[in-house]
Amino acid sequence: MTIDIATPAMLFPAISLLLLAYTNRFLTLASIIRNFSKEKWDDNTEAQIQNLRQRIQFIKRMQIAGVVSFFLCVLSMLAIYLTYQIVGNWIFALSLICLLYSLWMSVREILISVEALDVHLDGIKTK
Repeated sequence: MTIDIATPAMLFPAISLLLLAYTNRFLTLASIIRNFSKEKWDDNTEAQIQNLRQRIQFIKRMQIAGVVSFFLCVLSMLAIYLTYQIVGNWIFALSLICLLYSLWMSVREILISVEALDVHLDGIKTK
């Protein structure tokens, strides 16, 4: 199958919106982490901190995979433009794989954030 230069370009808006959403998640977590110094430290706080560390790592991987996907889309377009069709197709396939990985990390981060809410609710219940 051959693709034209417009095919990788169709991913630009989707990847841009994903990166924006990932950045918003990161900023929210950064705000939460900065506010932890105001609380008393207990076992619940330790569990929340561990959870936040995991989420930060997932968001980092999500962002890196998203940026790599974006980069590979542009590289794919360049290869197609320079008439390296097969190379462009393979690079575009790699871009899709990176995007898929980014989305998978997003799902995992969402699951961890649900666990974070459970930990928080447990802390409220014990107080």
